[in-house]
Amino acid sequence: MTPYLLTPGPLTTSARTKESMLRDWGSWDGDFNQITARLREGLLRIVHGEGTHECVPLQGSGTFAVEAAIGTLVPRNGHVLVPVNGAYCQRIAKICKVLGRKLTTFEYAEDAQVRPEDIDRLLAKDPSITHVALVHCETSTGILNPLHEIALVAQKHGKGLIVDAMSSFGALEIDARRTPFDAVIAASGKCLEGVPGIGFVLARREALQASEGNCHSLAMDLYDQWVYMGKTTQWRFTPPTHVVAALDSALTQYFEEGGLAARGGAYQRNCKALVEGMAKLGLRSFLPPEIQAPIIVTFHAPDDPKYEFKQFYNAVKARGYILYPGKLTTVETFRVGCMGQLGERGMEGAVEAVRDVLHAMGIRTQAAEAVL
Repeated sequence: MTPYLLTPGPLTTSARTKESMLRDWGSWDGDFNQITARLREGLLRIVHGEGTHECVPLQGSGTFAVEAAIGTLVPRNGHVLVPVNGAYCQRIAKICKVLGRKLTTFEYAEDAQVRPEDIDRLLAKDPSITHVALVHCETSTGILNPLHEIALVAQKHGKGLIVDAMSSFGALEIDARRTPFDAVIAASGKCLEGVPGIGFVLARREALQASEGNCHSLAMDLYDQWVYMGKTTQWRFTPPTHVVAALDSALTQYFEEGGLAARGGAYQRNCKALVEGMAKLGLRSFLPPEIQAPIIVTFHAPDDPKYEFKQFYNAVKARGYILYPGKLTTVETFRVGCMGQLGERGMEGAVEAVRDVLHAMGIRTQAAEAVL
Protein backbone atom coordinates (compact mmCIF):
# COMPACT_ATOMS: atom_id res chain seq x y z
CA MET A 1 0.00 0.00 0.00
CA THR A 2 1.27 3.47 -0.91
CA PRO A 3 0.99 5.61 2.23
CA TYR A 4 -0.90 8.90 2.28
CA LEU A 5 1.34 11.96 2.61
CA LEU A 6 0.33 14.10 5.60
CA THR A 7 3.19 16.48 4.94
CA PRO A 8 3.57 20.12 3.85
CA GLY A 9 4.24 18.90 0.31
CA PRO A 10 4.65 16.82 -1.76
CA LEU A 11 1.06 15.67 -1.31
CA THR A 12 -0.98 12.64 -2.26
CA THR A 13 -2.36 13.48 -5.70
CA SER A 14 -5.44 12.23 -7.53
CA ALA A 15 -5.32 9.35 -10.01
CA ARG A 16 -6.25 11.81 -12.75
CA THR A 17 -3.24 14.01 -11.94
CA LYS A 18 -0.94 10.99 -11.96
CA GLU A 19 -2.36 9.80 -15.27
CA SER A 20 -1.64 13.18 -16.86
CA MET A 21 2.08 12.42 -16.56
CA LEU A 22 1.94 9.30 -18.72
CA ARG A 23 2.32 11.29 -21.94
CA ASP A 24 5.59 12.82 -23.15
CA TRP A 25 5.61 16.38 -24.48
CA GLY A 26 7.94 18.34 -26.71
CA SER A 27 8.97 21.44 -24.81
CA TRP A 28 8.68 23.70 -27.89
CA ASP A 29 5.55 22.04 -29.28
CA GLY A 30 2.51 24.24 -29.84
CA ASP A 31 0.22 21.94 -27.84
CA PHE A 32 2.54 22.12 -24.83
CA ASN A 33 2.78 25.88 -25.12
CA GLN A 34 -1.02 26.02 -24.93
CA ILE A 35 -0.82 24.13 -21.64
CA THR A 36 1.64 26.70 -20.27
CA ALA A 37 -0.60 29.58 -21.35
CA ARG A 38 -3.69 27.96 -19.83
CA LEU A 39 -1.81 27.33 -16.61
CA ARG A 40 -0.63 30.92 -16.30
CA GLU A 41 -4.15 32.23 -16.88
CA GLY A 42 -5.65 29.85 -14.32
CA LEU A 43 -3.15 30.77 -11.61
CA LEU A 44 -3.87 34.48 -12.09
CA ARG A 45 -7.59 33.74 -11.90
CA ILE A 46 -7.21 32.37 -8.37
CA VAL A 47 -6.05 35.76 -7.05
CA HIS A 48 -8.22 37.83 -9.44
CA GLY A 49 -5.03 39.21 -10.94
CA GLU A 50 -6.11 39.23 -14.58
CA GLY A 51 -5.21 42.54 -16.18
CA THR A 52 -3.00 43.78 -13.33
CA HIS A 53 -0.52 40.97 -12.66
CA GLU A 54 1.59 38.50 -14.63
CA CYS A 55 2.20 34.83 -13.86
CA VAL A 56 5.82 33.80 -14.34
CA PRO A 57 6.47 30.08 -13.78
CA LEU A 58 9.94 28.81 -12.97
CA GLN A 59 11.55 25.39 -12.86
CA GLY A 60 12.38 24.16 -9.35
CA SER A 61 10.95 24.10 -5.86
CA GLY A 62 9.14 26.94 -4.17
CA THR A 63 12.37 28.28 -2.70
CA PHE A 64 13.72 28.75 -6.24
CA ALA A 65 10.74 31.00 -6.96
CA VAL A 66 11.17 32.93 -3.69
CA GLU A 67 14.82 33.60 -4.51
CA ALA A 68 13.90 34.56 -8.06
CA ALA A 69 11.27 37.02 -6.84
CA ILE A 70 13.59 38.73 -4.39
CA GLY A 71 16.49 38.76 -6.84
CA THR A 72 14.34 40.16 -9.66
CA LEU A 73 11.96 42.58 -7.94
CA VAL A 74 14.28 44.04 -5.29
CA PRO A 75 16.90 46.36 -6.82
CA ARG A 76 20.49 45.62 -5.92
CA ASN A 77 20.50 48.68 -3.69
CA GLY A 78 17.11 47.74 -2.20
CA HIS A 79 16.41 47.09 1.47
CA VAL A 80 14.14 44.25 2.62
CA LEU A 81 12.27 44.05 5.93
CA VAL A 82 11.58 40.43 6.93
CA PRO A 83 9.37 39.78 9.96
CA VAL A 84 10.45 36.41 11.34
CA ASN A 85 8.25 33.91 13.20
CA GLY A 86 9.47 30.64 11.74
CA ALA A 87 11.94 28.73 9.60
CA TYR A 88 10.68 29.92 6.21
CA CYS A 89 10.92 33.57 7.25
CA GLN A 90 14.49 32.79 8.27
CA ARG A 91 15.07 31.28 4.83
CA ILE A 92 13.95 34.52 3.15
CA ALA A 93 16.35 36.45 5.35
CA LYS A 94 19.15 34.07 4.32
CA ILE A 95 18.26 34.55 0.65
CA CYS A 96 18.54 38.32 1.08
CA LYS A 97 21.97 37.92 2.66
CA VAL A 98 23.21 35.58 -0.06
CA LEU A 99 21.94 37.96 -2.77
CA GLY A 100 23.58 40.94 -1.09
CA ARG A 101 20.31 42.78 -0.49
CA LYS A 102 20.28 44.99 2.59
CA LEU A 103 18.24 43.24 5.27
CA THR A 104 16.37 44.15 8.43
CA THR A 105 14.67 41.43 10.45
CA PHE A 106 12.17 41.69 13.28
CA GLU A 107 11.87 38.61 15.46
CA TYR A 108 8.74 37.11 16.99
CA ALA A 109 8.17 34.00 19.06
CA GLU A 110 7.29 30.94 16.98
CA ASP A 111 3.71 31.01 18.29
CA ALA A 112 3.14 34.75 17.68
CA GLN A 113 1.65 36.36 14.57
CA VAL A 114 3.38 39.20 12.77
CA ARG A 115 1.74 42.43 13.95
CA PRO A 116 0.82 45.11 11.36
CA GLU A 117 1.51 47.86 13.90
CA ASP A 118 5.11 46.64 14.19
CA ILE A 119 5.55 46.81 10.43
CA ASP A 120 4.05 50.30 10.43
CA ARG A 121 6.48 51.45 13.11
CA LEU A 122 9.52 49.87 11.45
CA LEU A 123 8.72 51.39 8.05
CA ALA A 124 8.18 54.81 9.60
CA LYS A 125 11.47 54.54 11.48
CA ASP A 126 13.58 53.54 8.44
CA PRO A 127 12.49 55.07 5.13
CA SER A 128 15.37 53.31 3.33
CA ILE A 129 13.38 50.05 3.44
CA THR A 130 12.02 49.38 -0.06
CA HIS A 131 10.25 46.04 0.38
CA VAL A 132 8.55 43.88 3.00
CA ALA A 133 8.87 40.10 2.53
CA LEU A 134 6.16 38.20 4.40
CA VAL A 135 5.39 34.50 4.83
CA HIS A 136 1.60 34.18 4.72
CA CYS A 137 1.33 30.74 6.32
CA GLU A 138 4.51 29.78 8.17
CA THR A 139 4.82 26.09 7.40
CA SER A 140 7.17 25.32 10.29
CA THR A 141 4.27 25.81 12.72
CA GLY A 142 1.10 26.35 10.68
CA ILE A 143 0.68 29.94 11.90
CA LEU A 144 -1.29 32.33 9.69
CA ASN A 145 0.02 35.88 9.40
CA PRO A 146 -2.37 38.80 8.66
CA LEU A 147 -1.51 39.38 5.01
CA HIS A 148 -4.21 41.89 4.10
CA GLU A 149 -3.54 44.19 7.03
CA ILE A 150 0.23 44.12 6.45
CA ALA A 151 -0.29 44.76 2.73
CA LEU A 152 -2.24 47.92 3.54
CA VAL A 153 0.55 49.10 5.85
CA ALA A 154 3.18 48.52 3.14
CA GLN A 155 1.01 50.37 0.61
CA LYS A 156 0.57 53.32 3.00
CA HIS A 157 4.35 53.69 3.18
CA GLY A 158 4.84 53.18 -0.57
CA LYS A 159 6.77 49.92 -0.12
CA GLY A 160 6.65 46.77 -2.23
CA LEU A 161 5.28 43.58 -0.67
CA ILE A 162 6.63 40.15 -1.59
CA VAL A 163 4.52 37.30 -0.22
CA ASP A 164 5.62 33.70 0.27
CA ALA A 165 2.20 32.05 -0.10
CA MET A 166 3.64 28.57 -0.54
CA SER A 167 1.28 26.89 1.93
CA SER A 168 -1.76 29.10 1.48
CA PHE A 169 -2.16 29.74 -2.24
CA GLY A 170 -5.29 28.11 -3.60
CA ALA A 171 -6.86 27.39 -0.20
CA LEU A 172 -6.82 30.73 1.64
CA GLU A 173 -8.07 33.90 0.00
CA ILE A 174 -5.61 36.31 -1.58
CA ASP A 175 -7.44 38.89 -3.70
CA ALA A 176 -5.29 41.21 -5.80
CA ARG A 177 -8.26 43.55 -6.24
CA ARG A 178 -8.22 44.49 -2.55
CA THR A 179 -4.84 43.32 -1.19
CA PRO A 180 -1.92 45.18 -2.80
CA PHE A 181 1.25 43.17 -3.45
CA ASP A 182 4.22 43.21 -5.80
CA ALA A 183 4.48 39.41 -5.82
CA VAL A 184 2.74 36.33 -4.48
CA ILE A 185 4.84 33.17 -4.71
CA ALA A 186 3.69 29.56 -4.57
CA ALA A 187 4.46 26.13 -6.02
CA SER A 188 2.88 23.18 -7.77
CA GLY A 189 3.06 20.62 -4.98
CA LYS A 190 1.00 22.35 -2.28
CA CYS A 191 -2.68 23.35 -2.08
CA LEU A 192 -3.21 22.97 -5.83
CA GLU A 193 -2.34 19.27 -5.39
CA GLY A 194 0.01 19.01 -8.33
CA VAL A 195 3.42 17.34 -8.11
CA PRO A 196 6.57 19.21 -7.07
CA GLY A 197 8.86 20.79 -9.63
CA ILE A 198 7.46 24.24 -10.50
CA GLY A 199 7.38 27.48 -8.56
CA PHE A 200 5.49 30.47 -9.85
CA VAL A 201 5.36 34.18 -9.13
CA LEU A 202 2.28 36.31 -9.61
CA ALA A 203 3.87 39.73 -10.02
CA ARG A 204 2.33 43.18 -10.39
CA ARG A 205 2.96 44.12 -14.00
CA GLU A 206 4.46 47.54 -13.24
CA ALA A 207 6.87 46.04 -10.70
CA LEU A 208 7.95 43.39 -13.19
CA GLN A 209 8.41 45.93 -15.97
CA ALA A 210 10.67 48.00 -13.70
CA SER A 211 12.86 45.03 -12.73
CA GLU A 212 15.03 44.65 -15.83
CA GLY A 213 18.68 44.23 -14.87
CA ASN A 214 18.08 43.62 -11.16
CA CYS A 215 18.62 39.88 -11.11
CA HIS A 216 21.84 38.23 -9.97
CA SER A 217 21.24 35.16 -12.15
CA LEU A 218 20.27 34.37 -15.71
CA ALA A 219 18.28 31.25 -14.78
CA MET A 220 16.45 33.02 -11.92
CA ASP A 221 15.60 36.20 -13.84
CA LEU A 222 11.81 36.47 -13.80
CA TYR A 223 11.88 39.54 -16.01
CA ASP A 224 13.78 37.68 -18.72
CA GLN A 225 11.53 34.62 -18.35
CA TRP A 226 8.42 36.81 -18.64
CA VAL A 227 9.65 38.70 -21.71
CA TYR A 228 10.72 35.49 -23.46
CA MET A 229 7.41 33.75 -22.76
CA GLY A 230 5.56 36.79 -24.07
CA LYS A 231 7.51 36.78 -27.32
CA THR A 232 7.64 33.03 -27.98
CA THR A 233 4.97 31.34 -25.74
CA GLN A 234 7.85 29.03 -24.70
CA TRP A 235 10.01 28.56 -21.62
CA ARG A 236 13.57 29.90 -21.95
CA PHE A 237 15.14 26.64 -20.79
CA THR A 238 13.86 23.07 -20.78
CA PRO A 239 10.72 22.94 -18.62
CA PRO A 240 9.65 19.97 -16.45
CA THR A 241 7.04 18.98 -19.03
CA HIS A 242 5.38 16.21 -17.02
CA VAL A 243 5.12 18.47 -13.96
CA VAL A 244 3.54 21.21 -16.09
CA ALA A 245 1.00 18.73 -17.48
CA ALA A 246 0.24 17.45 -13.98
CA LEU A 247 -0.34 20.95 -12.63
CA ASP A 248 -2.57 21.76 -15.59
CA SER A 249 -4.66 18.68 -14.79
CA ALA A 250 -4.70 19.46 -11.06
CA LEU A 251 -5.78 23.03 -11.75
CA THR A 252 -8.60 21.85 -14.01
CA GLN A 253 -9.81 19.58 -11.20
CA TYR A 254 -9.45 22.43 -8.72
CA PHE A 255 -11.85 24.64 -10.66
CA GLU A 256 -14.23 21.76 -11.41
CA GLU A 257 -14.50 21.01 -7.69
CA GLY A 258 -15.36 24.60 -6.79
CA GLY A 259 -12.06 26.44 -6.61
CA LEU A 260 -10.72 28.19 -3.53
CA ALA A 261 -13.90 27.94 -1.44
CA ALA A 262 -14.15 24.19 -1.94
CA ARG A 263 -10.45 23.47 -1.47
CA GLY A 264 -10.17 25.70 1.58
CA GLY A 265 -13.35 24.21 3.02
CA ALA A 266 -12.05 20.66 2.60
CA TYR A 267 -8.82 21.56 4.38
CA GLN A 268 -10.76 23.28 7.16
CA ARG A 269 -12.73 20.08 7.74
CA ASN A 270 -9.54 18.02 7.68
CA CYS A 271 -7.91 20.35 10.18
CA LYS A 272 -10.90 20.27 12.54
CA ALA A 273 -11.08 16.49 12.44
CA LEU A 274 -7.34 16.25 13.04
CA VAL A 275 -7.12 18.66 15.98
CA GLU A 276 -10.21 17.26 17.68
CA GLY A 277 -9.15 13.66 17.12
CA MET A 278 -5.61 14.21 18.36
CA ALA A 279 -6.92 16.08 21.43
CA LYS A 280 -8.88 12.94 22.35
CA LEU A 281 -5.56 11.10 22.24
CA GLY A 282 -3.98 13.63 24.60
CA LEU A 283 -1.89 15.30 21.88
CA ARG A 284 -1.94 19.11 22.10
CA SER A 285 -1.58 21.36 19.09
CA PHE A 286 1.15 23.98 19.36
CA LEU A 287 -0.92 26.95 18.22
CA PRO A 288 -4.22 28.35 19.51
CA PRO A 289 -7.06 27.90 17.00
CA GLU A 290 -7.45 31.61 16.20
CA ILE A 291 -4.03 31.75 14.48
CA GLN A 292 -3.92 28.18 13.15
CA ALA A 293 -4.10 27.89 9.36
CA PRO A 294 -5.93 24.78 8.08
CA ILE A 295 -2.86 23.64 6.16
CA ILE A 296 -0.49 21.94 8.57
CA VAL A 297 -0.73 21.46 12.33
CA THR A 298 2.18 21.23 14.75
CA PHE A 299 1.66 18.95 17.77
CA HIS A 300 3.62 18.69 20.98
CA ALA A 301 5.34 15.32 21.17
CA PRO A 302 4.03 12.99 23.90
CA ASP A 303 5.67 13.70 27.25
CA ASP A 304 6.73 10.11 27.76
CA PRO A 305 10.22 8.56 27.83
CA LYS A 306 8.96 5.77 25.57
CA TYR A 307 8.31 8.26 22.75
CA GLU A 308 10.92 8.46 20.00
CA PHE A 309 9.96 10.22 16.78
CA LYS A 310 11.63 7.88 14.30
CA GLN A 311 9.97 4.82 15.82
CA PHE A 312 6.63 6.67 15.98
CA TYR A 313 7.02 7.83 12.38
CA ASN A 314 7.86 4.37 11.03
CA ALA A 315 4.98 2.74 12.89
CA VAL A 316 2.45 5.30 11.60
CA LYS A 317 3.90 4.89 8.10
CA ALA A 318 3.40 1.13 8.34
CA ARG A 319 -0.27 1.88 8.98
CA GLY A 320 -0.51 3.94 5.82
CA TYR A 321 0.31 7.56 6.73
CA ILE A 322 3.50 9.62 6.46
CA LEU A 323 3.86 12.40 9.02
CA TYR A 324 6.51 15.12 9.19
CA PRO A 325 9.10 16.02 11.82
CA GLY A 326 8.79 19.21 13.82
CA LYS A 327 10.79 22.27 12.87
CA LEU A 328 10.72 24.24 16.12
CA THR A 329 13.87 25.16 17.98
CA THR A 330 12.45 25.25 21.51
CA VAL A 331 10.20 22.21 22.03
CA GLU A 332 9.91 18.73 20.55
CA THR A 333 7.06 18.50 18.06
CA PHE A 334 5.82 16.73 14.96
CA ARG A 335 3.64 18.02 12.13
CA VAL A 336 0.60 16.69 10.28
CA GLY A 337 -0.56 18.17 6.99
CA CYS A 338 -4.23 18.71 6.13
CA MET A 339 -3.76 18.88 2.35
CA GLY A 340 -4.03 16.38 -0.46
CA GLN A 341 -6.16 13.40 -1.40
CA LEU A 342 -6.67 11.47 1.85
CA GLY A 343 -8.83 8.60 0.60
CA GLU A 344 -12.19 7.36 1.86
CA ARG A 345 -11.22 7.27 5.52
CA GLY A 346 -9.78 10.77 5.39
CA MET A 347 -8.25 12.36 8.46
CA GLU A 348 -10.10 10.02 10.79
CA GLY A 349 -8.01 7.15 9.42
CA ALA A 350 -4.81 9.04 10.24
CA VAL A 351 -5.96 9.72 13.80
CA GLU A 352 -6.80 6.05 14.24
CA ALA A 353 -3.32 5.11 13.04
CA VAL A 354 -1.72 7.47 15.58
CA ARG A 355 -3.97 6.07 18.32
CA ASP A 356 -2.93 2.51 17.50
CA VAL A 357 0.77 3.41 17.44
CA LEU A 358 0.62 5.19 20.80
CA HIS A 359 -1.00 2.09 22.24
CA ALA A 360 1.60 -0.20 20.66
CA MET A 361 4.46 1.96 22.00
CA GLY A 362 2.97 1.86 25.48
CA ILE A 363 2.38 5.61 25.56
CA ARG A 364 -0.73 6.08 27.68
CA THR A 365 -2.09 9.56 28.17
CA GLN A 366 -5.27 9.92 30.22
CA ALA A 367 -7.15 11.09 27.15
CA ALA A 368 -5.84 8.21 25.06
CA GLU A 369 -6.99 5.67 27.65
CA ALA A 370 -10.53 6.91 27.29
CA VAL A 371 -10.71 6.06 23.57
CA LEU A 372 -8.82 2.75 23.52
